[in-house]
Amino acid sequence: MPKARKRKLPITASSNIPTSTTSSKPESSRTIIRQFHVLLKQQAQLQRLLLSDPSKSAELEDVERKIEELGGLQSYQRMSAIGQGNDRGGGSEKVFIGWLRERSVHETAGDKLKLLEVGALKPDNYSSCSTWIQNTPMDLNSRHSSILQQDFLLLDQEQNKQRWDLISLSLVLNFVPEAVDRGLMLRLAHDFLVPEGYLFVALPLPCLLNSRYLDFEKLKELIAFLGFEEIQQKWKKGGKMVYLLYQKPRMDRATEKRQVPAHLTRKVVIRQGNRNNFAILL
Repeated sequence: MPKARKRKLPITASSNIPTSTTSSKPESSRTIIRQFHVLLKQQAQLQRLLLSDPSKSAELEDVERKIEELGGLQSYQRMSAIGQGNDRGGGSEKVFIGWLRERSVHETAGDKLKLLEVGALKPDNYSSCSTWIQNTPMDLNSRHSSILQQDFLLLDQEQNKQRWDLISLSLVLNFVPEAVDRGLMLRLAHDFLVPEGYLFVALPLPCLLNSRYLDFEKLKELIAFLGFEEIQQKWKKGGKMVYLLYQKPRMDRATEKRQVPAHLTRKVVIRQGNRNNFAILL
């Protein structure tokens, strides 16, 4: 008798995708994350085109099917959490906390500092600082009852204006499909911070070193226009991440009435060749 054929398992059931938040193969989690970034960007673009072109529905269904085959957003979040595990050196919050301590923020704070942690995959990233930081973890698709399920871009602007002392956007901007929404996210972060509040940003290094439209200089110009001051940055040649710390000055410059420079509102090619398309637009 011929051997019974082994039934193929869907990718979500594959042993290559860990079910815990530790893994000896970081390559697998990075691969899943990259696939999700591409598919979710396609999904957002097709959803927008569908409003004027109903024929795009088939393409949208195909993309959404591929997202589900990868395990949906839960799979993406699991892979991201793996990357934040202690066996990988921990999450980016260690960098943020270290910078705050270097500036003696933990010693000069009176009441607990209010932190909004956007894109939180775990509820206890800042538990070691609970004596001086009151953290509100938030994510589009909460994985835990202690993580607020909320879209940062849809937060009430009046209720959150100058409400937060600290905002963390760790591996968040690169997950937002549209470049204009990334710019809006930075603008809202500025509005939501108190004067002298801090914004922490973590991005994959290729977003700045290998983008067709964005580099360190253009990001610095964009950030300055919004009214932030760059305090620190950390990255290394051949590394995978860049960490940035910005502060909102005490004497804030209102940007609402200022004309945004044209080159910050549209994609301008600054590098040729085989590049990625990451951009931030105002």
